[in-house]
Amino acid sequence: MRIVSLCPSNTEIACALGLGPSLVGLDRSSDWPPEVVSLPRVGPDIAIDVAAVATLKPDLVLSSLSVPGMEANVAALDRAGLPHIVLDARSIPDVFTSIRTVGRLFGKGAEANAVVAAMQARLDAVQARAAALPRRPTVFLEWWPKPVIVPGRQCWTTQMIHIAGGESAFGELDVRSTPIETDSVPARAPDILLTCWCGVPHAHQKPGKLAERPGWGDIPGVRAGQVYAAEERLFGRPGPRLVDGVEWLHERIAAWA
Repeated sequence: MRIVSLCPSNTEIACALGLGPSLVGLDRSSDWPPEVVSLPRVGPDIAIDVAAVATLKPDLVLSSLSVPGMEANVAALDRAGLPHIVLDARSIPDVFTSIRTVGRLFGKGAEANAVVAAMQARLDAVQARAAALPRRPTVFLEWWPKPVIVPGRQCWTTQMIHIAGGESAFGELDVRSTPIETDSVPARAPDILLTCWCGVPHAHQKPGKLAERPGWGDIPGVRAGQVYAAEERLFGRPGPRLVDGVEWLHERIAAWA
């Protein structure tokens, strides 16, 4: 079986199920696990080179709609007649469904169930610890700085924040993600602020820049120094490593509480 993965979360799901040896091509951003980084690349995850995919002669392409713009990849795969499935997780249960779907397609159902069970056990453990905290913070997470883009109710990160012990600052918005007015954030008075800029290497995230925005200096989390760079690979990819992100965030929430 020859598999091409078009986004990092799909790559990580495939590898978690033991399908790494079947991968023959990846998008440019797939960087985990280490054993796949030398595989051929077929372009950025929002602008895949479908001709390059075709040259790899895949039996199945793992596509996605987790990032705006990826729908163009799906349309191009359809036009090229390449066999593919679309994984479109909006919630943690959807992530579990994605894992089980890939497992079923490749005869890895038992492995998929084991991965999901292990993830759920870790999430349950965090949720139990979070329930014992004396208070819950409002957590602001930012996908992009200009314009400021935040996740809403239809994004898995809102659930991640809740499980970790907080409440998402814009979690009531009935969207996946959306641009907002910069001056609307101080009114939400977040206690913890996270940069999680898509496509920006973690070392290049600059959470301190948030304090320089007009009106943001008086935000409770900014005043208290509760501003962090969240690892995008642990928050922005709807796959097995979301649990690592939940555990990381809970540590910060527990310290704040």
